This record gives sequence, structure tokens and C-alpha cells, in this order.
Amino acid sequence: MTATTAEHTAESHVFEADVARLLHMMVHSVYSDKDVFLRELISNAADACEKLRYEAIAAPALLAKDPESRILLTLDADANKLIVEDNGIGMSREEMIEALGTIARSGTRAFMERIEAQKQGEGAQLIGQFGVGFYSCFMVADRVDVVSRRAGADDAWIWSSDGKGGYSVAPIDVADAPARGTRITLHLMEDAKNYASRWSVERIVKEQSGHVPVPIKIAEKPGEEATQLTDGTALWTKSKNDITSEEYADFYRGMSGQYDEPALTVHFRAEGRHEYSALAFVPGSQPFDLFDPDRKGRMKLYVKRVFITDEAELLPRYLRFVRGLVDTNDLPLNVSREMIQESAILSAIRKGVTNRIITAIEKLAESDQDAFLKLWENFGSLIKEGIHEDFERRSQLLALSRFRTTASGEGYRSLADYVKDGKEGQEAVYYLVGGSLEQLKASPQLEGFRARGIEVLLLSDSVDSFWVMNAPEFEGKSFKSITQGSADLAQFKKLQEDKAESTSAPAEVQAFIDFAKEKLADEVSDVRASDRLIESAVCLVASEQGYDRQLEKILQGAGRLQSGAKPILEVNMDHPVVKAIAAKIDAPSLRDDAALLLLDQARVLDGDKPADPRAFAERLVRVMEKALQ
Repeated sequence: MTATTAEHTAESHVFEADVARLLHMMVHSVYSDKDVFLRELISNAADACEKLRYEAIAAPALLAKDPESRILLTLDADANKLIVEDNGIGMSREEMIEALGTIARSGTRAFMERIEAQKQGEGAQLIGQFGVGFYSCFMVADRVDVVSRRAGADDAWIWSSDGKGGYSVAPIDVADAPARGTRITLHLMEDAKNYASRWSVERIVKEQSGHVPVPIKIAEKPGEEATQLTDGTALWTKSKNDITSEEYADFYRGMSGQYDEPALTVHFRAEGRHEYSALAFVPGSQPFDLFDPDRKGRMKLYVKRVFITDEAELLPRYLRFVRGLVDTNDLPLNVSREMIQESAILSAIRKGVTNRIITAIEKLAESDQDAFLKLWENFGSLIKEGIHEDFERRSQLLALSRFRTTASGEGYRSLADYVKDGKEGQEAVYYLVGGSLEQLKASPQLEGFRARGIEVLLLSDSVDSFWVMNAPEFEGKSFKSITQGSADLAQFKKLQEDKAESTSAPAEVQAFIDFAKEKLADEVSDVRASDRLIESAVCLVASEQGYDRQLEKILQGAGRLQSGAKPILEVNMDHPVVKAIAAKIDAPSLRDDAALLLLDQARVLDGDKPADPRAFAERLVRVMEKALQ
């Protein structure tokens, strides 16, 4: 709809549902720290200036007579307003509607779901994590006006909203707009008047935006001469010795959209055949888009301090949790996206930056185990993707990895620890893959290994099913699943020998096993006596060839495997129930029901359901009736 005034025609729009929902939460939630809105607006302004510098490479006329980027903060305490203005690329009418009226970032819905789950007062830790950007200004303003003129355009537009349901867009006289760029006027709420004071604004800028690569100035009143707050010097161009940890953290928050402390900072300058500067951060907490199916990285590419793209693959996908940038002089400023993808220079930079980040993580593991384990808890599952994908660094990543094991308690163990403490004659690194740590610890396949004091890796991440297939030997030890093939445990002595334990299946038990093999031939490939079971009666394992049980389930769930191979049913020949059933081998109905019930029991222990729940229940009732007679 449109509403006509004497000066212009204003278009009224309704926010998209996601935007309206987000804004409602912004206004009605309580945050302990609303300062983040200014950091977000300054970050957007800096991005606009960087985009202009990039477009001006091909069209220098866009800079006109004003080539120096800047951000101006104007205070108006009398009118209770704060104005944030930049001379960047600006927005057209269509760009204004797209940028300010819709949500393009897939993570915003995740942000809203997380924030609704938080108690009041805890949300301050969420805002920066989700990069809600422009919309954060409605935490402090009851109306926001955005005037913008795109560089090179002859018209200007004003966007206005109270953040309650809709917004208007209208043309505005170019005399009332910036020569180019964007001016955002925040009409502050009564309880946010302090954001019109120099002391508050200067403090926030220096704490949170002190190192954006665009100079920031401040004017204490409209029309008053501005003074400089920051010089716009790119942090990555400075020597590490001249930068404090607080300055690194400030820069990290501003460029990454995170609001935590970086767990690791990697800053270096490479010289030689290729010269470039790199500044990378490992976040202190998991970013919301960590498991984005697109698996895109978050490293920005600069050429001679000009932002080029954030879509260059500067790191392998398994390091997509790293935030940062690379600035090189070795590429032309007008480098195309196609040239970037095929560039040998970028390939060399990617290799160099990847090596430095992994080396820095290794050093952290050696120098600060607690800090490293926190990093591992956040990003270990992604690093393990590298074992599967990065052949060149596979051994290095294996040595870096940490695991929960049957011997780790609540902590973690390295493969070096595992091999050092292995049993004499042990030629394999044993592992068990499953859906959760609790499920793994309860697995019957572990019983024989526990009884012999043999450590087993407990792998509960989805990627674990894949990397173990491609993993090389580690210090001469191959990787072996305890749910696949024979366990070969007879060579290892039990910690406490059971004198009553049989060394071979008694005749009646063997007869039952032979019967079960025939009865269950359509369901399993074999039925055999087990040396891996101690307390449980049965378990399922995969054959020596083919897939591990867990990987088979994952592939079937993803539609990449139509039907799995028949498993092997292993029977504990010393279990009282098995012996009791074997003793009644001449009772056909009981024998049939018992064989099928044991198979379904093994399925349940493996995390599956009985093949036919109704038939399972009926068999169980029949066996119970016989037992109670």
C-alpha cells in the first residue's frame, strides 16, 4: 500500500515473519549488555566502505572527490538521538528493502530458537554469537531512520521503522542525504539516553571497534567539528609485539560476529616466494553455523588491504570454525572469482595458513592442556573430518586428536597414550562407534575387552564412522572395530580368571548354536560362540568384510545403502540363560522362540528395535508362561 504526502510517496511494507519475530524478542527481552548494537552498526559501516573500495577498482569514478573512507558518529543529547554515518557503497531502494526488510542469513532462525530457550538476563552472550547486525539497534531505539544514497546514483532513499511490525521506504531529496553512503539515525529510548553521551560512545568504540580498518570520528553535536576516535589502521599490518590480547579480542569480536574470547590467535606474516599477512582466530565457543551443511569457511581475502571476498577457500573445510583474514600483495586488485579458485598463489597461501593453524593448535596442546581440551570439546569433531579428508596431514591430525575411552574416565586420551599403555602383543587400536557415549559404555561388545583390561576408543561423533576406515596405522598399530569380525581375545589373559569358564562350547550349547544358525539363516550370516561376551547372552557383530555396524546404519539412514549385510550373532556359551535353553534343546517350540528372542535381544542391545515387535511380544509371553508353570 502507499500513503501520499505533500513531498513524496512512501511505500509501507510489512516485515517478513522471521524479522517481526526477531524484533519482538529484541524489544521485549532483557539483556545485561546492550552495547553490542553499536559494534554491529560500525561493523556494517566498515563493510560498506570496504565494498566501495572494491567496486572502485573497476569504477574509480565512484570515489569521486572523496577517496578516503570514514565513519562518523554524531551525538544529539538534546534530541535524544545517535547518528551513525559512513561514506561507503550505500544502498538503492531495492537493496534497502532486501537488506533491512528480510533476513537472508540462515542462522537467524537458530538465533531465535536459542534465545527463546535462554532465561532472561542470559541473552547477552547470544547476540554477538549470532551476528544479528542491524536489528540489534531496536534494543535501544524506538524508531530508526536510514537514509542512503548508492555511490554513483542520482537518487536517495529513506527507510523508517519503529520495529513493531513494518517499515516504510520513500525517496528523499539528495540534499538531505549523504553524498554517498548511509546515515542511520537512532531515536533512543528513554532508558538508553546514555548512548547520546560522548563518554559512553567513546568507551564502546574503543572496547569493541577500535581496530576496524576505517577511521572513526565523533561529533558531540550536529554540525560540530568531529574529532578522531580511531585511525583505521588495519590491525593485521602491525607487529605482534605492538598488539595487546585485548586488542586482538576486540578485533576478533568485530570481524567475526562472536562475543566471546578467542581460544587461539594466529598472526603472522609470510615472506619469500609469496608474501601475505594472516590473522586467524579459533573461537572460544561454537559459532551457531558450525554444522552448516554448506560447510563454508569464514576467512576473508584482502588484496593490498582491499576486501575482495569472503568466499575464497583459504582453509580446508574441516577448519571452517576458524575466523580471520588473509591480506596479500601477490594478486591483482581486480582478481575474479574464477581466478581465485584456480590461483596457484591462493593454493600456496591455503597450505601455509593451514599448516600454521594446525601447528598453533599442537603447541597449545603441549603448553596448556586445559585450554586445548576446551578447544577440542568445541571443535574436535570437525578436526576429525580432516583425518577423513586431508591425506597430507592425516597422521598429524591423528596425533592431535583426543578420545574418550574405557580408560579415560571423564577425561580424554591421545593415541600416543593408548599405544604406550597397550597390552603386550596387542597389534591393534580397538574402537567402538555409536550414537552416544552412554550407549557405547553399555555395549555388550565391550565386556571381553574390559575383562582383559584392553582399552577401547569410544567414538560417538558421526564422522568417526568414516575416518576410521581411512586412518593409517598409528605407531604400527592398525585400527580395528570391536563390532566387526572376530575379537581374537583368547591371546590376552583376563584380569580375574573365571575357573568355571569353558574353553569350548559344551555339546548341548553347540547343538543349540547349530540349530540357531539354521533357524536364523534368513536374518544372520552366522551364529557362533563368542569370546567377547562376559555378562550378556548375545550380541551382533559385522563380518570381517564390508562396513562396521554403525557406518552401515548411517549409510542406510542417508539413503546411500539400500540393505545392509547380514550380521553375525555371537552367543555367550557360559551364560546361564543360554545353558538353560540348550538343556531344553528337545522342546521344539521353546527352542524356536528362544532363538528368535535372543536375536531380538541382540538387536535391542545394538540400539535397534525387534524386527517384528508384535511377534517379539507374543514369543516373550509364551516363554514366560512356560517359565511360570
